[in-house]
Amino acid sequence: MLAMAMPWLFVLELVMYAGCFVCGIIAAALLTITQGHFSGQCLLYGSVHYNTSTQSLDPDTFSSPSLCYFIAAISISVAVCCFSFILYWAYSKETLWLNVTLGVCGVFLFFLLVSGCILRVGRDRLCLSVLQSMPLLDSCEQAENETWAYPYSGSQFYTGLHNTEKSVWVNFFFWVVIVAVVTVQRRWGSEFRVVGEDADWSSSETEPFFHRPSRPQ
Repeated sequence: MLAMAMPWLFVLELVMYAGCFVCGIIAAALLTITQGHFSGQCLLYGSVHYNTSTQSLDPDTFSSPSLCYFIAAISISVAVCCFSFILYWAYSKETLWLNVTLGVCGVFLFFLLVSGCILRVGRDRLCLSVLQSMPLLDSCEQAENETWAYPYSGSQFYTGLHNTEKSVWVNFFFWVVIVAVVTVQRRWGSEFRVVGEDADWSSSETEPFFHRPSRPQ
């Protein structure tokens, strides 16, 4: 049973890394694009008012751009790390490395949790300001159809922040799965080697996905 379960755990972990990589790239890209629509300013925790003379939404305050840079940097770091893990997976897998993976998982889970909370609270604070300035709106998303003061473009501000947050939470969930998979691998590691030998499991199945070229004699 263990001999058949472990390879599937390896594959599942690899799939989770790929998912985390995609989520990291999406989150960083969406947040950067949203910042670009507001001249590089960070909308999170910002406030707006409705300018009756120009009939447009005009931002009053922004957060420090470093806040959005922080979230984007975390997402990119996760993506780069996942890509590195995938490359490492392609060539070797050692029980000792599982301990390092668990440590990395703990760090990323913490920073993704912080990023997700910042995005949720920051976006809600912004939306509260939007809805207070325009009581006729039923939802914050409807403000995307309103005119925004030049040079800002709010046509995708809610969608961008919402999808960024969603990507971060999906990324967080993938890392939770990775923690569970790696924990099982550590628990079964020594037992798996014994069972594998007794079951005459081919040693080629434990080799890396891509075989290293043999050294010339």
